[in-house]
Amino acid sequence: MLIAAALLALPLLSLFAIVTGRKDWSHGVVYAGAFLSSVALISAGLEHLGGHNGAPSVVLPFGLPWLHAHFRVDNLSALFLLIINVPAAAASAFGVGYSDHLPERRRVTPFYPMFLFGMNSVLVADDAFMFLVAWEFMSLASWLMVLADHEKAENRRAGMVYLTMATFGTFCLLPCFGLMAGHGGDYTFAAMRAHELSPWAGSLVVLLVLLGAGSKAGLIPLHAWLPLAHPAAPSHVSALMSGVMTKVALYGLIRVLFDLHGDVGWQWGATMMVVGGITAVMGVLYAVLQDDIKKLLAYSTVENIGVAVIGLGLAIAFKAAGTRELAALALVAGLYHMLNHAIFKTLLFLGAGAVITATGERSLGALGGLLKRMPWTGATFLVGAAAISALPPLNGFVSEWLVLQALFKGPEIPHWAMKFGVPVVCAFLALAAALAATCFVRAFGIAFLGRPRSAAAAEAGEVSFGMRWSMVALAALCVILGVIPVTVTDHLSAVVQPLTGVQFAVSSDLGWPFLSPVSNTRGSYSGTVLVMVGLALFGFAILLVHRFGTIAMRAAPAWDCGHNEDIPNSQYTGQSFSQPLRRSFAHTIFRARETVVMPEPGDDSPARHQVHMIDPIWVGLYERLGRIVGAIADQVNRLQYLTVRRYLLMMFCTLVFMLLVVAVRQQQ
Repeated sequence: MLIAAALLALPLLSLFAIVTGRKDWSHGVVYAGAFLSSVALISAGLEHLGGHNGAPSVVLPFGLPWLHAHFRVDNLSALFLLIINVPAAAASAFGVGYSDHLPERRRVTPFYPMFLFGMNSVLVADDAFMFLVAWEFMSLASWLMVLADHEKAENRRAGMVYLTMATFGTFCLLPCFGLMAGHGGDYTFAAMRAHELSPWAGSLVVLLVLLGAGSKAGLIPLHAWLPLAHPAAPSHVSALMSGVMTKVALYGLIRVLFDLHGDVGWQWGATMMVVGGITAVMGVLYAVLQDDIKKLLAYSTVENIGVAVIGLGLAIAFKAAGTRELAALALVAGLYHMLNHAIFKTLLFLGAGAVITATGERSLGALGGLLKRMPWTGATFLVGAAAISALPPLNGFVSEWLVLQALFKGPEIPHWAMKFGVPVVCAFLALAAALAATCFVRAFGIAFLGRPRSAAAAEAGEVSFGMRWSMVALAALCVILGVIPVTVTDHLSAVVQPLTGVQFAVSSDLGWPFLSPVSNTRGSYSGTVLVMVGLALFGFAILLVHRFGTIAMRAAPAWDCGHNEDIPNSQYTGQSFSQPLRRSFAHTIFRARETVVMPEPGDDSPARHQVHMIDPIWVGLYERLGRIVGAIADQVNRLQYLTVRRYLLMMFCTLVFMLLVVAVRQQQ
């Protein structure tokens, strides 16, 4: 009942926003209502989490003519209700103050509740029709918010690419559910679980769901829309698209591969691991080279989706090999990383939104020195940057550490591809983690430390109360989820039990507060103990300084490479920070080329250092597809200029062809 009331409130909020959109106060009311709906859905998720069989299916008299609408909440959907709505509550609270700074907020506010409605409806849908209808609600509402500032050409291009990829994903999911429904045409999830698939149909289902859900999640090479759509949308919407909507896509992947299909070969698991590893490395390589802070965060999402998919692929491989306990461990690790990423990526996007609100700048090169001017935003952004860099004791470290622990057991699967492939994926994950740390040291250092690089950064001020405290709440969750990981993994173990057939307690050997997924003699970790020891050492250091140190204060000018002049241009820039990585990796992968434009003697114009790079996937895949589609469209376009005789000839040939098809089928 609570879920139904919260979901029904969201379309009513959209209607309210449309009716009262010209009133300034109405936008705050809509976001406050969205916040309350998200809190209600969080409460419902906590209530249903841990139930053994889930709630019974609710059937409503609408939908397809031969199929009513089915809704149900089980352990998996209850967990994702939390993953979706905790960030949604924070983004809604942030939106109350942030919406005042949007140039066209009337194009955003009505669709924001519908976006939340679509994402949550996907989670509670219990038949394919309602799943796909909710999926389209989610896609179209977010697409309309991407186009909110459609006067800019780059936003229109982002909307076109996003809509194309969303349409591609839906057209892949349609035949996927059709194959699982079989000849009976029963599209309820209960019937799909009972339906046995042939080997070729099962493989086709896996391929289609990887393409359909993978395009929405941002798996490489289906990621092309993320770095375009996320910067184009308002920041609180970008936070949900990046931190939350991609998790809805992974929910669809888990629902099909672990629940509705449930019999996936280890080869597909190995394929997902490799694709996840490549996605993680390529995503963070893209991110570390970006100057736009929102585009940097969008590419970072690609990396973290890759990490989560590594865990899912490993779980499928373990399950197919019969080692269900290790499958449960890998799935717990993947789910934990999805939860963590939803929290810290939403925090980072909200932090970017606060920076844009205060300065009007998205380029790292125009920022600097913001920590003194925006201490709350800077401190919370630092927590998010440390969490996404997998630094202990924050939550990002725990989930990536669990994925690595599961990977270390991968060679136990008796297949040569796993024995050789797992070490490669481990190397991918380690490289991605190192590059992620570099990426966010660069992002935080250039944006918040040093001296202002522009007048806008020098005049920045802290954002409003609601915007600050929504970021503080998410930063606190990053700490809590890292400090008490055993409590989280115990609940996740209950979630994966119906999907893997075994409930694997990650802390069974040593007990709370130690994670010991492999054994009690090696590979154990406790964020709780780490924090307690760190606080004790910190307190001891303070006592030592105050007891034996001096109370005198000493001030000195900042060191500026031996110069006293206050020249902001003498600082490192984002481009100079990433130059070694660009020369090491991007020279080959992105065809990075550096040129120096030096004026002629006597010309007082400045010299310029220019960097040219390409997106190899966009140039190598999507531009070629675009040219092929354009060539085909040009040929088809000629059909409208034919004569009547040629049209009659085409109709006659089509009729003859169809008669031949009918005749052949009758003979069979």
